[in-house]
Amino acid sequence: MFKFSLKQIAVFDAVASHESVSAAAKKLSMTQSAVSMSLSQLESVLDRPLFNRQGNRLVLSHWGHWLRPRAKRLLQDARQIEFGLHEQHLISGDLTLCSSQTAAKHLVPALISKIDSDFPELRIDLMIENTENVIEALLNYDCDLGIIEGRNTDSRLQQEHWLDDDLVVIASPNHPFAQYKQVTLAQLEQAKWVLREPGAGTRRIFDGAIHGLIDNIKVWKEYESIRVIKSLVANGSYLGCVPYLDVLPELESHQVIVLPTPQLNMQREISFIWRNDSGESPLRECFLSEARRLTRGRSFKPRKDNISA
Repeated sequence: MFKFSLKQIAVFDAVASHESVSAAAKKLSMTQSAVSMSLSQLESVLDRPLFNRQGNRLVLSHWGHWLRPRAKRLLQDARQIEFGLHEQHLISGDLTLCSSQTAAKHLVPALISKIDSDFPELRIDLMIENTENVIEALLNYDCDLGIIEGRNTDSRLQQEHWLDDDLVVIASPNHPFAQYKQVTLAQLEQAKWVLREPGAGTRRIFDGAIHGLIDNIKVWKEYESIRVIKSLVANGSYLGCVPYLDVLPELESHQVIVLPTPQLNMQREISFIWRNDSGESPLRECFLSEARRLTRGRSFKPRKDNISA
């Protein structure tokens, strides 16, 4: 017989998520003393300390980090067994998705709407962060699945390509470069830029594209909001670099133009990532299958009529 219970595992997972006995107790609708006792019993039967106290926080120990993904898989399997035995939807439960801005704005809403229709018992909780923070959220167990821009180099995470979305250099139709058939690297170096903040996937791709080609670019301002960047470009003398998907409305209304910059390769990947140790997940696989279906056969490349002469 097992020496620990699912309830003790659930308590451990809640404390690990919140780094607090009181917050875990609130989430589980238990008293603090009951949570503390359950956690103490689990550490006793496992004969390992699962947390270290740092001030008012309970931080996972080495053994706690080892147990965390296994506890999550165990709880997920238990929920699937319970749903199956009660003849409920087998694709049922909560999936926390952390997405970068472009996908969250242009692709995720339609995807969640389709899942809500076809799998009403699968609830998607959405967080929106830049790529760097999406990766951090996954590593900290704050989400189950991430969507990032560009490549992930952390060996603890698995990555699956979803689609390609080019970055484009944009300017006002009144900008001096607007009439050029080709904008040179020297001209780009002299321009004033408004860009995404360091850590954003868009910024990583842009910095990688100019590396070794442009020594000193004049970054005037950095913003988290692509909307702010587009507005500044449309109404000023700046250049910006944004995802093609994000600038389509402004291109169609002729508020901005795409500059021809053939020397810059700014194709990027939008990908799903998840922890290697998360094991098989019917909820994740359901979400990925619907995402592949949503974008099959669609193109996210700049059209020639959207690029200035």
